[in-house]
Amino acid sequence: MDKLLCPSMMCADFSNLKKDTQELDQAGVDIFHMDIMDGRFVPNFGMGLQDFELVRSVTDKPLDVHLMIQEPSKYVEKFADLGADIIYIHPEADQQAARTLAMIQQKGKKAGIAINPGTSVETILDLLFLVDYVMVMTVNPGFAGQQYLAYTDSKIEKLVGLSKIHHFKVMVDGAISPEKVAQLSKNGVTGFVLGTSALFGKAGTYQEILTELRKY
Repeated sequence: MDKLLCPSMMCADFSNLKKDTQELDQAGVDIFHMDIMDGRFVPNFGMGLQDFELVRSVTDKPLDVHLMIQEPSKYVEKFADLGADIIYIHPEADQQAARTLAMIQQKGKKAGIAINPGTSVETILDLLFLVDYVMVMTVNPGFAGQQYLAYTDSKIEKLVGLSKIHHFKVMVDGAISPEKVAQLSKNGVTGFVLGTSALFGKAGTYQEILTELRKY
C-alpha cells in the first residue's frame, strides 16, 4: 500500500503560509494535517480558523483536522462545513466519543481518533469499528520538536493487527524522522505526519524530500 505523507502545517512558514501550501501541493503531499489546540486539552494553542480557511482555499488535496481540544463535538460541524475531509478527535477529551464519531460520518467526512502516548489500545477497542483512521501520538501532543517515544511501538503493532479486522488506516504523529518512516512503513503503518524531523527546515526542496521518503 502506498504511504500517505501528511505535512504538519503547524510547522510551516506562517509568514508565507499560502506559498508553502502551494509548494507542498505541487510536491505531491497526500493530506494536509491541521492541528487545532485550545490551551486546555494540551498546554498550547495551535492553528486558527483563518489558517485552516487559507490552506483550504489554496489546495484541493484532502485536509485533516486534529482537534486537540476539550469537547470536540462542539467544533465538528464548523470544520466539516469549512471543508475538512478527515476529522480526528481525542477520546480522552470526549465523554461521548462514539456519538461524536457518528456525527463526523453523518457530515460525510472520514472519522478518526488520535490517542495520546499514555492511552492504551484496550480503552479504545469499542471505537475501532466506527473509525476510518487511528492516529497514534508518538510524542505528548501540543509542541513540535519533541523526542519520539519508543514505548509507543508496541501500541502501533497492536493497532496494525486490529486494522486488518476493522479496516482503518494506522497513522503516526510526532518526531517522525526518515528512519521512522522506513521502520514503521515496514511494520504496516500507512500514514505519516511530517514536521521538523523529516520535512520542514531540511535541505532540499519539498519535492526532493518527499520523493526520498516514498522510497522507504
